[in-house]
Amino acid sequence: MQRIANLLVIKNGKVLLLKKPRRGWYVAPGGKMEPGESVYEAAIREFKEETNAEPLDTHVKGIYTMMIEDEGEVVDEWMLFTFVAHDLNGTPFVETREGILEWHPIESLSTLPMAEGDRTNLLFAVSKPGVQYGTFHYTMEFELLKEMIQTSTEEVNRQYGQ
Repeated sequence: MQRIANLLVIKNGKVLLLKKPRRGWYVAPGGKMEPGESVYEAAIREFKEETNAEPLDTHVKGIYTMMIEDEGEVVDEWMLFTFVAHDLNGTPFVETREGILEWHPIESLSTLPMAEGDRTNLLFAVSKPGVQYGTFHYTMEFELLKEMIQTSTEEVNRQYGQ
């Protein structure tokens, strides 16, 4: 199973997104974990490699299972670990081999072209407390078939003073 870590920087009401050339979809900068690397280390490393900047105040916001199905059979599966940072050091690249980096208003996450699971993931990351967990089922063309979402028990307990 492939392990992916991505990182969304939120600063001054905007988010830093990477526009991928293949589909024109927006994603949070990130990529594959290396052997022996923690998810935190992978998120920081991938962000630095793809943006030329260092995220600050980084913490986990989501842990997801992504499933690709073909005619009802699972043909691919990976884990996605999403982190958020609220500032960065350095000036991000404008363009890299991975795509074009752009700052967008947080509200644009509702309308920018992206995988629908990413939209669910990133909207939670910018607007809700706690950690989100979920499973997304896609077709081979990345059409969302279904999603199952849970929020951390820790956050629910904290909200009720437990």
